Amino acid sequence: MSDLPLHPDTVAVHAGRSDFGALGVHAAPIDLSSTNPLPDILHGGDSYESMATGGHPLPDGGNVYARLWNPTVARFEEALAELEHAEASVAFGSGMAAMTAAILSHTTAVGKHHIVAVRPLYGGTDHLLDSGLLGVEVTFCDEDAVAAGIRPDTGLIVLETPANPTLDLVDIAAVVAQADGVPVVVDNTFATPLLQNPLDLGAAMSLHSATKYIGGHGDVIAGVIACSEQTAQALRRVRAITGALLHPLGAYLLHRGLATLPVRLQAQQANARTLVERLHGNPAIAEIRYPELDDVRGLVGRQMRGGGAMISIRLAGGYAAAEALTGAVRLFTHAVSLGGVDSLIQHPAALTHRPVAPEARPGADIVRLSIGLENVDDLLADLEQALVKAGSVVPVG
Repeated sequence: MSDLPLHPDTVAVHAGRSDFGALGVHAAPIDLSSTNPLPDILHGGDSYESMATGGHPLPDGGNVYARLWNPTVARFEEALAELEHAEASVAFGSGMAAMTAAILSHTTAVGKHHIVAVRPLYGGTDHLLDSGLLGVEVTFCDEDAVAAGIRPDTGLIVLETPANPTLDLVDIAAVVAQADGVPVVVDNTFATPLLQNPLDLGAAMSLHSATKYIGGHGDVIAGVIACSEQTAQALRRVRAITGALLHPLGAYLLHRGLATLPVRLQAQQANARTLVERLHGNPAIAEIRYPELDDVRGLVGRQMRGGGAMISIRLAGGYAAAEALTGAVRLFTHAVSLGGVDSLIQHPAALTHRPVAPEARPGADIVRLSIGLENVDDLLADLEQALVKAGSVVPVG
């Protein structure tokens, strides 16, 4: 785009558009082809082999088949990689497909069968790791116990920061130091590439459920991992074998969503900060969790460039109060997912973290808020009227 360093806001708008001039287009084209004409058997076969083993299509062999490669997806990957300060990124049909590929490519595919995972994690990730479905053994631990959990057959370390749903912060650089060369994958969904870049702190992979802030409008399911080109090749191989490539229409929506990510996130974060400040002291709330609160290690500012737009609240009235609150809101939609233009509220223990082992499941008194772009006074009024009902609940026990 430019020989000069560009601000991330500019990168978000212009990245992944390097071939637009040659194509003679201004908006990103969508290539929906499921198959592509072959120049001949030899060159087509060579290109197929390159992509099936994690490489790129060969210039004289073509894209061959959309399970292996798609130019619309590749443009989004180029853009996301630039935002994450990465050599490459690899897009998948969901965030869980991306996490599965990260695990397989660094464990069973290379003869290692052990993972160290820092809790808390997104419920889907925790469930996947704990299920044994992928043939790996997992040691769950706190941030400070990563080094103690590593074994000779450890192939990967998994962490999420800010963590879902408690918004706990993990010191990425400190975990990387403990890892002593074992690759670290960071779920960067809550922070987005604009607030945090794990690769700059030594992580091997920065993973996003692109369904959330990157898409931003609740209309696409996707995952993406930013990493080195060597790691991308291993991920693309798993993607090709398992058929987990992101659909090109989803890639188009994500590439378009990147352009507005900076302005959306800035406004959502401002709303979240205001709500945290103005909800302080509400009698129905026992605790508010937000990354900029009680950050004694200074990770916001050193690791993150802001607190983001997620809030977790612990209700004084326990589960019954959570049930009352989620049922009383009018502007907040009671729904899973997050990061969209409209505000959402959900109860993690009953929904996204229901499959998690009881000892790692979030408390029944916790409700998670994803703050959108509505007027903040309207959001506050909605929460306050709902919290009146939640506050009227008498806690059991």
